[in-house]
Amino acid sequence: MLVLKFGGTSVGQPDRMKKIVRLITETPGQKIIVLSALSGTTNALVRIGDFLLKEDVIAAEKEITALENHYQSFIAELYTTQTFKAIGQEIVSRFFIFIRLLAAGQFDDKSYRELLAQGELISTELFYQYLQEQKINARLLPALHFMTIDENEEPEVEKISQRLKPLLKSLAPVDIIITQGYICRNHRNEIDNLKRGGSDYTASLIGAAIQAEEIQIWTDIDGMHNNDPRIVKKTYPISELTFDEASELAYFGAKILHPSTIVPAQKNNVPVRLKNTMDEKAPGTIISNKGTEGTIKAVAAKDGITAINIKSSRMLMAYGFLRKVFEVFEQYKTPIDMISTSEVAVSLTIDNTTNLTSIETELRKFGSIEVDTNQTIICLVGHKIGGQQGILEKVFHALADIPIRMVSVGGSTNNISVLINTVFKEKALNALNGDLFGLK
Repeated sequence: MLVLKFGGTSVGQPDRMKKIVRLITETPGQKIIVLSALSGTTNALVRIGDFLLKEDVIAAEKEITALENHYQSFIAELYTTQTFKAIGQEIVSRFFIFIRLLAAGQFDDKSYRELLAQGELISTELFYQYLQEQKINARLLPALHFMTIDENEEPEVEKISQRLKPLLKSLAPVDIIITQGYICRNHRNEIDNLKRGGSDYTASLIGAAIQAEEIQIWTDIDGMHNNDPRIVKKTYPISELTFDEASELAYFGAKILHPSTIVPAQKNNVPVRLKNTMDEKAPGTIISNKGTEGTIKAVAAKDGITAINIKSSRMLMAYGFLRKVFEVFEQYKTPIDMISTSEVAVSLTIDNTTNLTSIETELRKFGSIEVDTNQTIICLVGHKIGGQQGILEKVFHALADIPIRMVSVGGSTNNISVLINTVFKEKALNALNGDLFGLK
């Protein structure tokens, strides 16, 4: 069985939704189709929710009306017959009645999560009805029946598998099973979500739970590129990546893939294929446990980084010092990206500055603190490149004209990371593209 996930841009227009139907019906075998909300919907729902939290009902209603009009136009183009146009209108009307009921009540975090779930719920129902109009053998399987997270907001992988397998067994005669990405239930049985990009995560969790033949992530890009195509003109899609390589690239800025996606697939050795809905003939990128050693395959950049330098003469010969430093970040639930140490100082980076002021206060107990904002991590990824002779020489040669704030090598054999000021990001990515990949 295949698991195919289609993102917001892939379902964002009626003709694209129709193209998806052609793609999935041309692929043999039983398939689970994971859909995101129509492009722009989640952003609109976020705006509505923010207005309601501020009790700005007039602004919220304006957004609701605009979104409803968009869906009315969408169904008018999607369906061919008057019967299914009427069904589409009923679906849209029902969902927007519910959204207005949420807006009219006491709007809180629980309401907000319910609001955000409506995008995936409506897209899958509209898609299912289009398949019905085309007389295609399909069923709608709500993700809220099997997708759950625990009190730490982590997916309950075993429980998901236990719930999903009998449901799929009952749907054995069905060719196409449709479900929602992103949404789930939490440990209180409330509607919740897997955060931004969570539809990728949904597809991976399902693929792992059922030991799928392959997980396919369909977007509007023809695979993972060797560099950021938004900044660097000459890039190319990478045909093969290992799970570790893809995970590093996703975490450090490659937008095509949600960072959490790789974990369930890797644990269960289910290949992940990245494909382009706009150009289905493009080979895309296959992610598996097979790799080629010693070659830098790609570069990614992660912005919004803050570097913190802690200098203290008391570090010298003081065991337990780093533990105390890390405990500060644990206390404020702030992950660390990079770290570098010397006898009298430790430098580290974070991308979440929500509790930065409190963290600084705690760290000053250990010594003097320097904080540098507007930093970017440039991550170079390849299978076991960390120990390859001459790799660092090539990197430093490419970045010879760029001030480097920090370097991290050895934490992962698949990753070399350098920290620079964000103003040098474009120059750095282009320089690396020229020196490492011969693309200038």
